[in-house]
Amino acid sequence: MYSSDNDLNAFLAKSDQLVLVEITSVHGSTPRNENTWMLVSEDHIFRTIGGGQLENLAIENARRMLLGQNTKQQDLQISLGPHTGQCCGGVVHLSISYLNKNSLDEIRKKHQEELDDLPHVYIFGAGHVGKALCRSMSLLPVLPILIDTREAELSSAPNYMEKRLSAVPEAEVRKAPSNSSFIILTHDHSLDFLIAREALMRRDTAYVGMIGSKTKRATFRNWLRRENGDESGIQHLTCPIGSNAIKDKRPEVIAAFVSAEIMAHLNEVELQENQPETTPSPSGIKTV
Repeated sequence: MYSSDNDLNAFLAKSDQLVLVEITSVHGSTPRNENTWMLVSEDHIFRTIGGGQLENLAIENARRMLLGQNTKQQDLQISLGPHTGQCCGGVVHLSISYLNKNSLDEIRKKHQEELDDLPHVYIFGAGHVGKALCRSMSLLPVLPILIDTREAELSSAPNYMEKRLSAVPEAEVRKAPSNSSFIILTHDHSLDFLIAREALMRRDTAYVGMIGSKTKRATFRNWLRRENGDESGIQHLTCPIGSNAIKDKRPEVIAAFVSAEIMAHLNEVELQENQPETTPSPSGIKTV
């Protein structure tokens, strides 16, 4: 599972002395980005700054600090070239600092804020594919939420998943935050269509996908035209979900491809949000 608040608490319970390693800036190609962090104790680590020799050097310096061989604060610049055994070619600036009680509280707050900011992925349908998809998404930096009208199906899903029993699942779509993803794979095509219509009515979704086939998509298009008077928004619907090139129908395989598809959409949303704003010039040509 993606490291939760419980994971952090379990790590802190095992360690009396800790060092924070944080990437403060990067230049060029690097394994992780700015603001990535990890904790180092005498015997364990929590999270990663990218692995390889970069992480090994950071851990070595952190553990020397725990032994009192280094200062309480270090700033390192590490070039990822042949001499470090990594050929990324970029440069990473690290801050390595000993944690006291106050800074531990800051780490707890920072970690909780990151968890609160995770994109929501709503999985409608707790059947075999829904459960497999929720397990797959639980390993990723998202918050998967499994929703069903059937209590028995939800109760058989692992307890670490967030589960919601709902008699009106499409209402969950209305309450979802911006940039949420919706994956629709219930036991009832009519219910699928209701949820899909609700999701497509929003204009702030990262992804809307419905399990099925080209035939099901065409049927939904006709239903949407009949119910709404038009088929507005269907261009934003992914159906079938996953890859058309893969014919393997095992739930775990479908879940793997759909998870990759959703992460690609979320990455695209993030890239768009991070684009610099443009300002129209007097000539009408946009400038940055």
